Amino acid sequence: MKTITLGASGIQSSIMGLGCMGMSEFYGERDDVQSRATLERAFELGVTHFDTSNVYGRGHNEQLVGDFIRDKRDGVMLASKFGVVRDPGGTQGSTYDRDIDNSPAYMRQCCEESLARLGTDVIDLYYVHRAAPGIPIEDTVGALSRLVEEGKIRGIGLSEIDGDTLRRAHATHPIAALQSEYSLWTREAERDVLPICRELNITFVAYSPLGRGFLTGAIQKADDLAKDDFRLTSPRFQGDNFDRNLAIVAHVNDLAQRKGCTAGQIAIAWLLHQDRDIVPIPGTKRIKYLEENVAASQVALDPSDLATLEALLPIGGAAGSRYDPNFKGNPEAVKP
Repeated sequence: MKTITLGASGIQSSIMGLGCMGMSEFYGERDDVQSRATLERAFELGVTHFDTSNVYGRGHNEQLVGDFIRDKRDGVMLASKFGVVRDPGGTQGSTYDRDIDNSPAYMRQCCEESLARLGTDVIDLYYVHRAAPGIPIEDTVGALSRLVEEGKIRGIGLSEIDGDTLRRAHATHPIAALQSEYSLWTREAERDVLPICRELNITFVAYSPLGRGFLTGAIQKADDLAKDDFRLTSPRFQGDNFDRNLAIVAHVNDLAQRKGCTAGQIAIAWLLHQDRDIVPIPGTKRIKYLEENVAASQVALDPSDLATLEALLPIGGAAGSRYDPNFKGNPEAVKP
């Protein structure tokens, strides 16, 4: 597994990470034994970048990851987040029981709680999970810089912000990484954010590189998902949008068959072919899919393959928006 330095931070990361959210919530029942085995296998395969958040499973995910890294902390690049507030009485797995708080007091509280759950004295990469509307990003990043000075975090990350906000944040304190959704069916970052990341030497961390699992071709109908699966709230997984997206993925699968790999591997390989400054963090709780994802780094796409994918899924090519417009964490509705 090759490595990359995150921006100018000096923080080293594997070129592919593991998104850990689904091990605790949102994608069906949790299985800690299975998830722990998957975490261990990822480390064996050279994955050092593990992505979690204080809100995944209401703290459960950080505890799970913390137990896993306890005897290997020096070999792990640990990323977590703050900024989303979950309703203590809300339903587990609900995408609606939340608000956003970027205040310095809440930031410090979250950081201290995350450090305790993770069982470490420093978080390598600490993200603003969602920027709060109406709060200048300079204030948020300025408060985070004090956590850097205190040695509680090593690098600052942002998630799902626009290019102008990124510039303002970076001018306040160097940003190590920007994490946003990026995949064959979510390419809007190419219009604005990615060019600025490259200009400012900020690493782009791509979450949901498999289109929340849709690009694997494994989801053929909505009934394939659990009734409480949060993906069912996305317009892309509903009605005619679902059918149109399914037809597109069928063509991706045709290419995969010609290349002797899976549709999911094509999706990850496409990201890795965009540039070395992009780190995909596909999430899974199963060893089988982890190994498949890691093996995507060996899939070579030639110019003809890339042109085929460009024709199938240009920017805006997916049917439907990413989020329900009523979802408070909808980045398309927030500008700090």
